[in-house]
Amino acid sequence: MELTQVKGNTWVAEGMELIPFYKLDERRCVLLDTGLGEEREELEEALRSAGLTPAGVLCSHAHVDHCGNNRYFQETYGAQIALTGPEAGMCANLLTLKCYFLTLPPDMVAQRAAYMVHTPDVILPAGDGPVSFCGAEFQILHTPGHSAGHICTITPDNVCYTADAVLSPELLNSKLPYDLSHRMAMESREKLRGLDCDGYIMAHRGVCGRGELAELIDENQALIRRRAGEILSLIVRPMTLSQICQAVCAYYQLFTHKPRRALQFERNIRFFLDYLTDRGELELRCKNGTAYYCPPEL
Repeated sequence: MELTQVKGNTWVAEGMELIPFYKLDERRCVLLDTGLGEEREELEEALRSAGLTPAGVLCSHAHVDHCGNNRYFQETYGAQIALTGPEAGMCANLLTLKCYFLTLPPDMVAQRAAYMVHTPDVILPAGDGPVSFCGAEFQILHTPGHSAGHICTITPDNVCYTADAVLSPELLNSKLPYDLSHRMAMESREKLRGLDCDGYIMAHRGVCGRGELAELIDENQALIRRRAGEILSLIVRPMTLSQICQAVCAYYQLFTHKPRRALQFERNIRFFLDYLTDRGELELRCKNGTAYYCPPEL
């Protein structure tokens, strides 16, 4: 895993995603996420080779690819773990984790992500502003939508880690981008326009400069509206969630033989249906105990 300097003491470890960290000194650092569980050895070795020990984790949100090694670094190095209240609650036990995986059975959640269960040492304040953590001053910005307690973090070098609040250019063709609430995620992206940082790090392998963020936000917003419109166009009669999922998977050619993947597709489609329903572009009807989605004019 290569370590790349972004600015000053702000670096990224380049794995399956970018894992930012801030060097407190020549021996200690604060990780802004910890990546996937399967990347643990690679991340640990990269830090060790650089002579660095994680003193803390200022975690953006509790998803498998962002907090997969929180508990390990906490138990192995005594690293202080900081999460927002909603994300800490998600990691409390396997049943609360199911709120993230949503469609997966509890035993499947356990097989997939039992290592995510941990208790943070620090609960981050509910408001935006400065946070002193491990002897350094960070700024946090609450950006819910992708998850309930998602945050962006600005390092002392004035570099913002947007985590999953913004998709990098290479992901702007995503077929079913995930947000717990697309409406709230879009509002949070608009909130980021007001920042004046020297650089922006996107978790899924993107770094952009001061003048590039506004256009990228526009492209992110357009992607959500485009996918929502495409899904809406497939609902040509009152349709159940299952019928819509079949139509959407056929349209995007999301063919899988893995039940877990199919259930994740269903989850992501449901969040687009929530977005369209809240906007009044779909309405819910019920017949014989079964819910149907339908454009109001049909």
